[in-house]
Amino acid sequence: MKFFKIFLLLAVSISIFISLFSCKHENTDGLRFGYPSEPRTLDPLSTSGTADGRSILFNVFEGLVKPNAEGVLMPCIAESWTIEQDGLVYIFQIKNDIYFHNGNLLTPLDVKFTLETGRDAGMDGLRDISDVTITGEHEIKITLKTLDPEFLPYLTVGIVENNNNDREKNINGTGPFKIESYTPLNNLVLVKFDKYWQKGLPHLDKITITFFSNFDSLILSLTSDNIDGAFLTGDMAAKLDHRQFDVFNNRSAGVNLIALNNAEKPLDDVRVRRAINYGINVKEIIDTAFFGSGIPSSSPVIPGLPVYYDGSLSYYDDSVFYPYNPDLARELLSEAGFNDSNRLSLEITVPSNYTMHVNTAQVVVQQLLNIGINATIKLVDFESTWLKEVYRNRNYQATIISLDSTTVSPRGFLARYNSQSSGNFINFNNAEYDRVYNSIKTELDGNKRINLYKEAQRIISENAASVYLQDIVYFMTFRKNKYAGTLDYPLYVIDFSTIYRKNEN
Repeated sequence: MKFFKIFLLLAVSISIFISLFSCKHENTDGLRFGYPSEPRTLDPLSTSGTADGRSILFNVFEGLVKPNAEGVLMPCIAESWTIEQDGLVYIFQIKNDIYFHNGNLLTPLDVKFTLETGRDAGMDGLRDISDVTITGEHEIKITLKTLDPEFLPYLTVGIVENNNNDREKNINGTGPFKIESYTPLNNLVLVKFDKYWQKGLPHLDKITITFFSNFDSLILSLTSDNIDGAFLTGDMAAKLDHRQFDVFNNRSAGVNLIALNNAEKPLDDVRVRRAINYGINVKEIIDTAFFGSGIPSSSPVIPGLPVYYDGSLSYYDDSVFYPYNPDLARELLSEAGFNDSNRLSLEITVPSNYTMHVNTAQVVVQQLLNIGINATIKLVDFESTWLKEVYRNRNYQATIISLDSTTVSPRGFLARYNSQSSGNFINFNNAEYDRVYNSIKTELDGNKRINLYKEAQRIISENAASVYLQDIVYFMTFRKNKYAGTLDYPLYVIDFSTIYRKNEN
């Protein structure tokens, strides 16, 4: 039996430093922030959440552990833990001074209810929980059905209060902000939680998040002084007068890709999928649709996870699987039976409220035409159509989207390629990949697990599951000299708690 004990001297030191530093920026001002879409759910235990929704809820709910800006899992609701029985048992010591937004003190019973509810809902990482047992006044034991050496990252799931079965209406977390109001299709208002356990945070008293149907209307609102800031891509940030706005680089922490439905003819032919890969000029896409801002990558895992990311799949590496080669693309299409007299037609479904995906699709259509593919763009609403028809029903040929991870583990990016995954909307089905992926879940040796992750990425690339473009570089934009304190996480989140308003002379 192996025991691993995590002590918190470093975490306490960091907490004290943040507390002392944050006092310099205390104020009663707020922030008006623009979002291109609104949350699909406000329940942290729902499996239907979207990236934009999770980025907001990051400020409202917290888990037993929480990632810092470097991607390291830090103690949060748990103050320490041990891992026993060769990784089958996790014992957590729960802090005794954590309050919910309704003023109630958090107890291990709340943790037990949360994990069991998430498990029963089929949440990734929690499905393997066998038992959750309260073993002390501030202690809880989690027993797994099967070994999972990367179980810990999934314990970032937001803890909810015991027996809270109406979580869409009773939004009650422990994070730095609580939800004051939510007006669908309009805005969501966060206000500072005065009993937040991390002293000195948040700096701002109020965050008003305004939702927009597209980025064009968001930009107009920003330049008209109706909002103070927003997350923008390079093409949009380039439109701003930088004498009026501060612009900070941030990773999207998501994989931008042309997703190909591997079960849809003729995309079920690997030669066709490879031809499309060879026919895509990623540099031109970044230069044209993103004004040169992006981190090219042909991997389904983001470069922001450097330990696990297979660098040989980078577009900067000579061994990249699919360098731009239109001649080879046309040759492969010919082998698959397509030529000038029998041209391949491809419909690309694109969520219309994401300008960056629409712009990308326009470039892609021209590039595919160059290799003999007649591509058309089908614009749809993200919430009402894309999520239903593309993601859940898998009724599409190709789509352009960005895929993020709910955790700082590469599992969050690779799990959807398992043939049995409900999130496998690409319909990738490869027995060798399934074997490698399943072996990752039981491999205790860290170095061997890293190698398996890289092998999994290469199998996906070899089989041209989709066209992997880049990790989009976002720009956090604020009105000039008004706000500071942003953090760049290897997750798609916005940590509003660290943002402060600059002192004005």
